[in-house]
Amino acid sequence: MQFPPIEGSNLAKRTFRLPNDLEGELNVVLVAFQRWHQDQVDTWAPLLDELEGTVPGFRYYELPVIRSMNRFSQWMLDEGMRAGIPSQPVRARTITIYTDKEEFRSALQMPEENNIYLMLVTRQGKILWRGRGAYTQETARSLSQAVADQLVAVR
Repeated sequence: MQFPPIEGSNLAKRTFRLPNDLEGELNVVLVAFQRWHQDQVDTWAPLLDELEGTVPGFRYYELPVIRSMNRFSQWMLDEGMRAGIPSQPVRARTITIYTDKEEFRSALQMPEENNIYLMLVTRQGKILWRGRGAYTQETARSLSQAVADQLVAVR
């Protein structure tokens, strides 16, 4: 499965054309559809920070996916998120996607919006692994193994 081409901007005001602008060779994208999903996203930060610090070429991104709206509404929402996120590294890795949510979910075979989705994605858009929901040891082991398998495959 491929990650669909889509454009968004991070909270540092940089435009990204995904997946090509992902900065890692291996990237985890955490896709959130609801504001309350941030709690689920935050459960993954310790593991993903560790992987980013120890695995060369690994990066992760938070992708809030929001229904399309006018530019002023987008600006207001982005400014509100910036105000709530003082950390520059978090702003840099948070890429807001304004799109048709149903179309986006369909392209990625995401049946519902009740959980976050995690994907291990190459810069070319190949999805190597998928998970969903808040951190669990089982899902974390599965993700860590997928990353390790890719490192072995590269060698």
